[in-house]
Amino acid sequence: MSDPLPPRPFTLRNAAKAAIRILALVAVSPILLLFWLDSALRGPDRAIESSSQFLALFPGSIGQYLRRAFLQRALTSCHSSALVEFGTIFSQADGVIEENVYVGPYCILGLVHLEKDVLIASGVQIPSGAKTHFFDDLTKPIREQGGERRLVRVGADSWIGAGAIVMADVGKGTVVAAGAVVVKPLPDYVIAGGIPAKIIGTRSPGPVANELA
Repeated sequence: MSDPLPPRPFTLRNAAKAAIRILALVAVSPILLLFWLDSALRGPDRAIESSSQFLALFPGSIGQYLRRAFLQRALTSCHSSALVEFGTIFSQADGVIEENVYVGPYCILGLVHLEKDVLIASGVQIPSGAKTHFFDDLTKPIREQGGERRLVRVGADSWIGAGAIVMADVGKGTVVAAGAVVVKPLPDYVIAGGIPAKIIGTRSPGPVANELA
């Protein structure tokens, strides 16, 4: 479902964008119908994975409009200002994307809540927590041991660098360096990097800054 927007002043540019959004919705209507049918048969998570794989193939601005039109109606919530680039796949229909979120190319997103103004660089993976597969029982194949999915929240105005893997919550205004692997929650306004990710800097004064001094 999409979030309401305040009325916009009439301009030719806004009118053109509105017309493109309508055309995009018409274009993805068959895909939405298949998504809803597939959801009834196999569940919404498997359905959104299949549909997002197909829509991930459309490049440029056309692809951005098509993906947004679909995700606004397939995810729990997707703001109409969100931008999702080429090659990005969703695997959980309960995801939430807030206002002005940018998701770069070739990302894989599970059960996520991307808060306002989050920036996700290319090749980022945010699976549904760190325990999507259990592996303790040596008498069973891992594929038969199940797992658990939990919501991973990325706080407002955070920036996740290229190729990072995020399996725990990221605080508001936090920067995660490229290639980092986040396995434990990160607080607000820090800079984290490494495998596993550790706090290497801070963006504001406070307790964390004092510890790093």
